[in-house]
Amino acid sequence: MADVKKVVLAYSGGLDTSVILKWLQDTYNCEVVTFTADLGQGEEVEPARAKAKQMGVKEVFIEDLREEFVRDFVFPMFRANTVYEGEYLLGTSIARPLIAKRLIEIANATGADAISHGATGKGNDQVRFELGAYALKPGVKVIAPWREWDLLSREKLMDYAEAHNIPIERHGKKKSPYSMDANLLHISYEGGVLEDTWTEHEDDMWKWTVSPEKAPDAATYIELTYRKGDIVAIDGKDMSPAQVLTELNRIGGANGIGRLDIVENRYVGMKSRGCYETPGGTIMLKAHRAIESITLDREVAHLKDELMPRYAKLIYTGYWWSPEREMLQQMIDASQEHVNGVVRLKLYKGNVIVTGRKSDDSLFDANIATFEEDGGAYNQADAAGFIKLNALRMRIAANKGRKLF
Repeated sequence: MADVKKVVLAYSGGLDTSVILKWLQDTYNCEVVTFTADLGQGEEVEPARAKAKQMGVKEVFIEDLREEFVRDFVFPMFRANTVYEGEYLLGTSIARPLIAKRLIEIANATGADAISHGATGKGNDQVRFELGAYALKPGVKVIAPWREWDLLSREKLMDYAEAHNIPIERHGKKKSPYSMDANLLHISYEGGVLEDTWTEHEDDMWKWTVSPEKAPDAATYIELTYRKGDIVAIDGKDMSPAQVLTELNRIGGANGIGRLDIVENRYVGMKSRGCYETPGGTIMLKAHRAIESITLDREVAHLKDELMPRYAKLIYTGYWWSPEREMLQQMIDASQEHVNGVVRLKLYKGNVIVTGRKSDDSLFDANIATFEEDGGAYNQADAAGFIKLNALRMRIAANKGRKLF
């Protein structure tokens, strides 16, 4: 422990990281630098500065990373139509590589020799933070207090804070019902009644979305403009990446869109039930697939779909900074060169319905696809040879008397 002189702590100012700050000072006898990121979680981050200063921290970093988060992490992920295990839009997962990146950059800038985080030894986040840190600074030391200390309950943390005069708010002994994580892409809920997979989630748990039953009776129509696979305007109004996601969260939440209740497979081996609100991301996924449906070549689209689960797993398990993810990203980004145009959506009581898509780069040819006379654009007689050739291997097997199963 004596070799750690300065450590950069991912610090929220809440109970866990406030205790970690003091614990690092006492256990490692080191200087602590705090880093607080505004990723659009909807909570004030500036109070963390005063709390850190009160605990003797000399170097406090508080940064608004919303634009970088959406531009360099969320948008690239959605170019791949990324979904983990068929449902999860990776709201927590995609935020971790950015935090890891800034922890390392601040460590380099301040001369720190270690970083620290508040992720527990049971979760995925410890893996995501640390894989990112090691990829960007191989020799960095990582301190994960939850794997070292014996403060393994909320009550022990509260007692430690009280004993060491740590500035936190104490509201009795009752445990918070949910473990929550929020950023501009989503808000997650774990723990409490959700640990029983048969118990229905409580309706008052949700923060961003109205229930579909209480959503407006009139549908909301929006038009999204795409340029190279990214949304650049809503209803004709140009917006930055963070502005796009903020507005889609607002519109989607008002229409009951983006609620999810799933059981997922954590990287560390256990199953975990979580509830997620991802209104903007749910809209983005549907719309992006719609604009790709008219602008991507069939085999390119199919190849993307085949590779997407691998790409999603890399993000979920913390390999954003890996060479294989970067290789996949280059391929995905190359596929988006002609993904330009406009998608029209109808939002209604939790549903995202595509009602139109158009693009100057569209591969859809109405003259060929029509059910009416096509003027010779497509010779239907050609299909006979196409079908016979594709049936050849099955015809040969059948002539040999082979059974298909």
